[in-house]
Amino acid sequence: MKIYMPAVFPEPLMQGWGADVTLDVNRSGYPVSRAQMQAHLHDADAAVINLDDVFDREMFDAAPNLRVLSLFAESTYNIDLDYAHTRGITVCVTPGEIFENTADLTFALLMSAARRIVEADSYIRSGNYHAWGPATLLGGDIYGKTIGIIGMGTIGRCVAWRAKGFGMRILYTAAHGPKHAIEAELGAQFTDKQTLLRESDFVCLHCKLTDETYHIIGADEIAMMKPTAYLINTGRGKLIDEPALARALADGRLAGAGLDVFEDEPAVTPELLSLPNVVLTPHLGASSLENRMQMARIAAADLRTALMGGQPRFHA
Repeated sequence: MKIYMPAVFPEPLMQGWGADVTLDVNRSGYPVSRAQMQAHLHDADAAVINLDDVFDREMFDAAPNLRVLSLFAESTYNIDLDYAHTRGITVCVTPGEIFENTADLTFALLMSAARRIVEADSYIRSGNYHAWGPATLLGGDIYGKTIGIIGMGTIGRCVAWRAKGFGMRILYTAAHGPKHAIEAELGAQFTDKQTLLRESDFVCLHCKLTDETYHIIGADEIAMMKPTAYLINTGRGKLIDEPALARALADGRLAGAGLDVFEDEPAVTPELLSLPNVVLTPHLGASSLENRMQMARIAAADLRTALMGGQPRFHA
C-alpha cells in the first residue's frame, strides 16, 4: 500500500505505519508541479495534501487506485468533492485551532515590527553591539496606542482581546455592521475604513478575501495612514498591494509592517526582502507545535480508519 505526501508533515503522520505501507514523501522543501504530483499519484492508494494542492477531476483521474484523500486542513475549497464521491473516494479533513494561534502571531508580528526585534537580533549577531546607547534602535510604543482591526470575525475578536490587555483603543470594521456584543465586551468602536486608517497606530487585516477586499490596502489607503503606523497582515496576501506597500516602507511613509502572507505566495515582492522595517514569516498563523501535532494525530488516525474501510471521525 502506498501513501503519497507532497510535503513533510508532523511526526504522527510520518511514523507508525506497518511494513506493508510505503510512504512516498517529497522532502525537497519545494512544491511539486501538477505533473509531478500526477506521476506520484499513479499508483497511490492514499494521499495527504495541503490547501495549496488542487484536487480537481484531472488530478483524481491521475490516481486510478486512490481510495482515501486526507486534507491537512478543514476547508475543502481545493477539492472537487462531488467527483471524489462519484469515484467512491473517502475525503478526510483535519480540524485545528487557527483562531487563537493566528491572533498570537498577529501580536508577535505587531510587537516585533514596533520594537524592531528582528533588527535588534541582527544588530547583535553582526557584532555591532559595543555599548548600550539611549538612541539605539528606537521603536514604537504599543501600550495605550490605537489598533484598527479590519474584519471583526473570530480571529479579529481574538486579536481585540489581546489589544485590550495592552490597554489599546480598539477600532474595527465589519462586513455586516456593528457587533454590539464585542463592543460591550471589549470597548471596541465600529467605524468606517477611512477613519480607522487615519486614526490607528496599528492596522491589522482579518477580513476574508473577496472581489471587494482584493487590495483593500493600496497606495490610496496607505496615504491615509499615519507615517508612524504599522500594517500587519495574517489574513490573505492579496488584501495588500505589495509593491505599493514596499514603496511606502522604503520612502518612510509607514513606520513598518509585519506580513505572514503574500500576494503571490510563496513568492515575495523582491523590494520587501531588502527592507529592515518589515518582519516576514512564511504563513505560520496556525503553526504552533501543539496545534500541528494534534492535527497530525487526527489525520493519521482517520487515514488508518478509512484505509481499513471504516468511517473517519472528520470527513467531507
